[in-house]
Amino acid sequence: MRRFVVLVVLVALPLAATVVVRAAADIPAWAYAIAPPPPPPVPGAPPVVNPAVADTSLKSIPGTTKQFTRAQIGGREGGPADWFPEDHPVMPDIVARGKAPDVRACSLCHYPNGKGRPENAGASGLPVSYTIQQLNDFRNGLRKSAEPRKANTNIMIQIAKGMTPEEIRQSAEYLGSIKWTPWIRVVETNTVPKVRSNGGIWVPIEGAGAGKEPIGVRVIEIPENAERTEIMRDPHSGFIAYVPVGSVKKGEALVKTGGNGKTIECGSCHGPDLLGLGPVPGIAGRSASYMARQLYDMQMGTRNGEWTQLMKPVVAKLTSEDLVNITAYVASRPVSGTTATK
Repeated sequence: MRRFVVLVVLVALPLAATVVVRAAADIPAWAYAIAPPPPPPVPGAPPVVNPAVADTSLKSIPGTTKQFTRAQIGGREGGPADWFPEDHPVMPDIVARGKAPDVRACSLCHYPNGKGRPENAGASGLPVSYTIQQLNDFRNGLRKSAEPRKANTNIMIQIAKGMTPEEIRQSAEYLGSIKWTPWIRVVETNTVPKVRSNGGIWVPIEGAGAGKEPIGVRVIEIPENAERTEIMRDPHSGFIAYVPVGSVKKGEALVKTGGNGKTIECGSCHGPDLLGLGPVPGIAGRSASYMARQLYDMQMGTRNGEWTQLMKPVVAKLTSEDLVNITAYVASRPVSGTTATK
């Protein structure tokens, strides 16, 4: 009987450990912006026409005389439109145009200036060695999303597998050479605009259904200007991160002190100003949604690269509210225009 009890305990221990880890934070659905599945097609209804293909008018944005069609902006005619080529070094081909059939241009999703959007990484100003490691982690099955519906993570795996080591190096060096500058504006609030998912980011609902709702335990990131972001892909039009009132101060306590053993102070690895330290990436002033996804992915074990092992004890005890507070504080931190080259 005693032997049976011991065996039961030994078998139960891994299960208990799994429950403890997985109970730490529920999936932060606000950070993934997964759209609901489309309704089934109506028999006999006319086919849906993609507005980006049907609209052939020339578009323009403030600050430049350049004009592009939506097809050009979306990279369906050569590489994606580059509104401000003076903002960045000359792009390598892999960044500017990609490589058929599986490697999309880096500049399509991350923009030519590497700023990115909440659904992907702000890749500019990151250490070259870190970006190379992440792309190799995608290639080698060590970096996935805890949310299998996160489509662009699956696309990144495909892209990384299609790149040569030289192309990986070129893209990492290019993005690392561009300074990271302010892109996210953090606003504490009790209510937020009602939103819908569009292309993996939240955008305010217009017309019927518009209005506001309680923010709850969430961070809601939306474009400063939805049209300039969604249609024009304007690399000068950033984002607002709405966070709960008091979350920045709560996050500061966790980030700076570790919250009495709940986590480890972030500055010990990311630097006292959170702008990075050597090969460790800067996290200040970057997307709260992106950071929350990465912390959760690490907690769930879907990110398992070399550097991720250092983060395991950092994220192990974090709750859903902790993710909100930490990312609210970190996103609110000032940046000084850092360029990372290591």
